[in-house]
Amino acid sequence: MSRSVDNPWLNRFAWLTALATLVLLSVGGLVTSHGAGMSVPDWPTTYGYNMFFFPISKWVGGIFWEHIHRLVASGVGFLTVILAVWLWVKEPRARVRWWGVVAVFAVVLQGVLGGLRVVLYKDQIGIFHAGLAQIFLVLVCALALITSRWWRNLNLAFPPAPDPGLRSLLLIGTLLVFAQLVIGATMRHQHAGLAIPDFPLAYHKVWPPMDATSVAAYNQNRNDEGANPITAFQIGLQMVHRLMAVLILGAVTFSAWASRRRLGPRNPLSRLALAWLGLIFVQVLLGAFTIWSNKAADVATAHMVVGALSLVTGAMLTIISFRVLIPVRAAGLAAAEPSHPGLGTSKPASSGAK
Repeated sequence: MSRSVDNPWLNRFAWLTALATLVLLSVGGLVTSHGAGMSVPDWPTTYGYNMFFFPISKWVGGIFWEHIHRLVASGVGFLTVILAVWLWVKEPRARVRWWGVVAVFAVVLQGVLGGLRVVLYKDQIGIFHAGLAQIFLVLVCALALITSRWWRNLNLAFPPAPDPGLRSLLLIGTLLVFAQLVIGATMRHQHAGLAIPDFPLAYHKVWPPMDATSVAAYNQNRNDEGANPITAFQIGLQMVHRLMAVLILGAVTFSAWASRRRLGPRNPLSRLALAWLGLIFVQVLLGAFTIWSNKAADVATAHMVVGALSLVTGAMLTIISFRVLIPVRAAGLAAAEPSHPGLGTSKPASSGAK
């Protein structure tokens, strides 16, 4: 078969895989929010059954969420393998083909981590499992982006512009969001409920006391029956989570403002940066409602899912910025070079095949 960058069905399938991955993250979030992570104590079987032949009549309580999570994960793995093979057959860019292979290894590792979390009963593995899930979602969305016609025509519609530091801003903001998601996953896998039950204050103070006497009093007044006692570390972790939210909101707000000011409102980076800011605002509100609703499962899961979308948006912004922006120094040197007809010119259409 001949290879071509124009593969609309391949691109549609990549977006389908990305959507399925987002659904998988949502179901995984529901598993954790419902406390159903260990409802099925064996792996890769389900109560001794082949996972795909587990009787529907036994899908009850927490088993329902955990079993659905395993089935959806298997489906995402299958889609990822198909996508990698399709890329290898039809995609002319070697780097893109190899990123498809990396996606297969990532989804296999993700499945193994999920299984080890069950077999070894280690919450730390669950944190790595959650972090890798976010990275995998970004990877699949990136494959969908760079196989799209929009990506190929990006430089034709918006010629490269000098980079006034936006690439660094967007990258920093994206890394902050990822760090925040890892902190959130760490909090979710503590099985201690809400370490701080009020917002915007914390135990009615700007910064709550974290000495042993105060923590003992917090535990005595908690209403989370069956939850593990909270510790000073967990209280501090949640306060760091709140401070990170403020930092991210500031960083993304500045990125959106800088994009619009320096590139103009019609530039794709400016528009996407504004959408990113909107997602961060929704994320902050959902975080507040998670506390006000006493960590209701649906609200907590929506908070996690919007966080994943915020990470993807920041990552896509960063990837696009490295395509449409060039360092200011390099742009100045290019502008200073004398033009020579027939020499050093590049065809715009070729940029889509990189």
